[in-house]
Parts: sequence; C-alpha cells; structure tokens
Amino acid sequence: MKKNLLTAVLMTIVSTVLLGLIYPLLVTGAAQVLFPEKANGQLIRRNGTLIASHIIAQPFASAGYFHPRPSAAGANGYDASNSGGSNLGPTNQKLIDRVTTDVASAQAENPGKPVPIDMITTSASGFDPHITPASAEFQIPRVAKARGVSEDAVRQLVQRSTEGRQWGFLGEPRVNVLELNLALDSVSK
Repeated sequence: MKKNLLTAVLMTIVSTVLLGLIYPLLVTGAAQVLFPEKANGQLIRRNGTLIASHIIAQPFASAGYFHPRPSAAGANGYDASNSGGSNLGPTNQKLIDRVTTDVASAQAENPGKPVPIDMITTSASGFDPHITPASAEFQIPRVAKARGVSEDAVRQLVQRSTEGRQWGFLGEPRVNVLELNLALDSVSK
C-alpha cells in the first residue's frame, strides 16, 4: 500500500509539472513564434494606442456607425467579465419583448424592408464581431444620412469590407463591424 501511495503521489507531481507547466509553456511559445498576432488577441493599435481587438465586438450607438449584433453578455451587454448567451427560450416573455422592441426600432429606421435576423438575435458568446452582409446593407441608409455621404459610397465600403467564406467553403460571408467602422472613419474624415 505504501508503494502504491508513493507511486500515486509521484505520478501526480510528474503529471502536474508535465501537463500543467511544460506543455502550456511549449504551446504558448510555439503560438508566439508561429502566430504572434493571433496569440496576442489580434489587437488593433492606432498611433501606438490600443483601441480594440479584431475578434471581440463592442457597442456602437451613434447613428453614424454600423451597429453589431445585440449582446446578452452582462446586464448592459458587451461585458467581458460575463460572456455568454441569455439562455432565454423562444417562449420567454423577456426575450419576446426585447426582440419585438428591436424589430420595431429597426423597422422605424428602415421602413418597408425586412429586418435581418442577426440585427435582433444575440450570438452565443455575446461578442461576435461580425454581421451578415444583409445586416450591413440594411444599415447603409442610416449611416450615410448621419455622415452626410452617399449611400453608394457607403455601400462600396461595405462591399470592400465583406469577407468571403473561410477557405472558400466554411462559414458564411460576413462583415467585421469594427473594421468597417474604422474604414468608415478614415474615409469620412
């Protein structure tokens, strides 16, 4: 029994050092060498100042910006310490009220046009940085009017910012809201 206990303790120590220290350090080191931008969160810097990450959504409330998907992360959304979906089911009155309000708001912004589903539904994490091209197209009139530019100019920017399927067959076409808004700022200024 003493031999078995000693073996168990030694295996625990070896496993902890190997899998808890050495392996994570090797993987982190390899990621830093092979994919440094991705390993560090795909951060965006302007004039040496950190402004955001390519892979995390953030709210844009101004009419002159494209809006991301709604977020259920935290009480007010986009709370990084509370990532996750609301887990509200389709018959939950709180969800029904929020979606109804969001649809009415979107239809008031763009009467007569169908509201793209990603404008009123949250992503699983609450931080999805992308919207569909249809959602971007829906927002063009509001953004163009608020910025005092033509809809065609904004539409061309959306088309340039639209990413295709990954490797040509995975996922759906998408638009990174942050990158689109940064491009919009650089064109409008």
